[in-house]
Amino acid sequence: MRARSILRRKGLFERFFEKRSALIQMYNNGDISKKEFIEMNYDAVRRLSRDPFINVDSFEKGMFNYQYFNGLAKYYKMLAKELKPGRNFKRYYNEYITKANHFYYKKDCAALEVLKIIDFKNVEAYYIKVNSKKLDDELYEIVLKNFKEAIFHSKAKWLLKVLKEEGVFDNKKRKSLINEYINEKY
Repeated sequence: MRARSILRRKGLFERFFEKRSALIQMYNNGDISKKEFIEMNYDAVRRLSRDPFINVDSFEKGMFNYQYFNGLAKYYKMLAKELKPGRNFKRYYNEYITKANHFYYKKDCAALEVLKIIDFKNVEAYYIKVNSKKLDDELYEIVLKNFKEAIFHSKAKWLLKVLKEEGVFDNKKRKSLINEYINEKY
């Protein structure tokens, strides 16, 4: 029974990461916008019929959780931005922002779990150059150099403190490895 469960899980990871890579490629090719990427990523996460892992004991589980929570956070933030002023605007706006912030926190926790699993090896982190004045000197990038498409972003002060303590954070601001995506509005 355990072997069958592991095989199913590997199938889950393969399907999830293949879908994610395909979406990244579609975005990079200009076939979809950032908004469409966020919507399609959210749909992919929801269609998996899989909750995030409680016990994160592998890189794959941690990456899955990061992408799961990141997808939900961006989706709810997008919903909040798209609301039109009206009768229930404040209620829905607050609901969506609260959900987005909750999932951003969970995403940052998942990033830390991944970093611990790889023992902070071959990791670099730095503030990134952004067009947004609000995100300037706030948003930083965490690059897992040994893994394809393993780039995290955060504004969390507590995670930044950990990165500095581990000696992987460089205070020099750099251009993001996914600069166009980061700076595209949605």
